Amino acid sequence: MQIKVTEAASDLFRKDWGFGDGDHVRIFVRYSGGGEDAFSFGIIKDTPHYPAVTAEAGGITFFMEEKDVWYLDGKDLRVDGIAEEIVLNRL
Repeated sequence: MQIKVTEAASDLFRKDWGFGDGDHVRIFVRYSGGGEDAFSFGIIKDTPHYPAVTAEAGGITFFMEEKDVWYLDGKDLRVDGIAEEIVLNRL
């Protein structure tokens, strides 16, 4: 179980979101409503408190707290930048 961040994603966080060296991005689970999967990922600039998984890319640290890793279900998380959008996928 790990976070994999592509160069395209770290570039988008820098260029479009204003993140820089030493910043932290928390990936969390949020309730998004009904459907096939009632949960989705959210992203926020935050300080780690109880990080369960972390990854560094382009000077930015990406992490998920212990309380949120259940959603990965033992899989890896890929953070990618596709068509100028941040895309998060469990693999």
